[in-house]
Amino acid sequence: MIDKEHVRYIAALSHLSLSDAETEAFAGQLDSVLEYVEQLNKVDTSNVEPMAFLASARDPMRADVETPSLSLEKLLQNGPKVTNGYFAVPKVIAQ
Repeated sequence: MIDKEHVRYIAALSHLSLSDAETEAFAGQLDSVLEYVEQLNKVDTSNVEPMAFLASARDPMRADVETPSLSLEKLLQNGPKVTNGYFAVPKVIAQ
């Protein structure tokens, strides 16, 4: 069962701040999702052949044709911060 403490922990990992009402609502929703997954785990799929596509025919794909690419300057022109030819982003992994 997902309780409020689990939701708060997940929210902290996701850098989300939730109100008490949101925490309670998400606890119920996440618990429902896990119950549904548990139902799916009980289904016997031993005689079901694995498949890659839902339709009988393969999904249509575009032709693999080489086309010119954008220049580096054009690609980086809308970046908020560019350093040495790369997008510069803040560090997101804590040590």
